[in-house]
Amino acid sequence: MAASVNEAYSVFAQVYDDFMEDVPYGEWADFLIKYLADKGVRDGLVLDLGCGSGKILSLLKEHGGFDMIGLDSSEEMLRIARDKEPDALYLCQDMRSFELYGTVNAIVSVCDSINYITEKEELLGLFKLANNYLEAGGYFIFDLNTVYKYKYELADNTFAEDKEDKAFIWDNFFDEESGINEYLLTLFLGEDGVFKRFQEIHYERAYTLKEIAQLLQEAGMEFVEAFAGYTREKIGPGDDEDLDRAIDRMVIVAREKRQEGKLYVD
Repeated sequence: MAASVNEAYSVFAQVYDDFMEDVPYGEWADFLIKYLADKGVRDGLVLDLGCGSGKILSLLKEHGGFDMIGLDSSEEMLRIARDKEPDALYLCQDMRSFELYGTVNAIVSVCDSINYITEKEELLGLFKLANNYLEAGGYFIFDLNTVYKYKYELADNTFAEDKEDKAFIWDNFFDEESGINEYLLTLFLGEDGVFKRFQEIHYERAYTLKEIAQLLQEAGMEFVEAFAGYTREKIGPGDDEDLDRAIDRMVIVAREKRQEGKLYVD
């Protein structure tokens, strides 16, 4: 299998927030808080899968009033998240095989963390775990980069950014047949006028909305609806692949369905 998320987010964790300043985390958090409130979820435990540096976690804690659990496989990312929001529970686990102490009211996962699950069987397993650890009727809200984004925006392009004491070069290689996008990330970190060079390789997989809905069904979850990014514009199968729609991120909502033989026992 490709390098793990934990291996990918080592040195990059140190500068992640610096290079993600343009990500509209505030808008995403507002969407999540309002959507959950509309569904009657206004408090209680919420799990942030692939919480990274804790941006969304801290916003959901501060503005949503939720008790937060942050789960990530990168110890470096969790250290940053803990500094940002110490009043939360953090678990250093692989989200493909995560374990909780009990059930939660909702699960969220943002910034294409789910795309890092590159094998369908492993994603199916994650969905089964989500269904298992949600309270009855609880919601799982997550986003994904779309096929459109990998094929037409990232493709085989190179991006770069230069700051005073740090810089990165981000090379993309998308294989349409496998749906795998390889990111070769080269970082230059400066200290006392001397720059050191580091490299990390990240792998993500493009999934269609149809594939996700099928996997959720196989996992025993209920597919509720999907949106074009963090808006209330609903999309259906095929919209995420339509060149004319130019949808680069989709948000999926799924709901727990009671299943006989669930792993968790109260």
